[in-house]
Amino acid sequence: MVAVTLWGALRDQADGQEVVEVEASNFKELLDALEASHPGLKPQIERGVSVAIDGRVYRNSWFTEIRPDSEVVLMPYMKGG
Repeated sequence: MVAVTLWGALRDQADGQEVVEVEASNFKELLDALEASHPGLKPQIERGVSVAIDGRVYRNSWFTEIRPDSEVVLMPYMKGG
């Protein structure tokens, strides 16, 4: 299992939970598992999210490995300049 810290408003979409656990070994599996276990996250995941894995931020890096002991933070994708 991977412990995922939810950033900001994402917590509201997961019944107020700050940390959720899912079974996943890569970024794509993580998103699929989060949508299945917390359907309220699905609209934001479809709009776009980034994930920080051990301090490095990824977006659309589907096969990036996630180890069970990885520090994982899910956050809404933010655009800016």
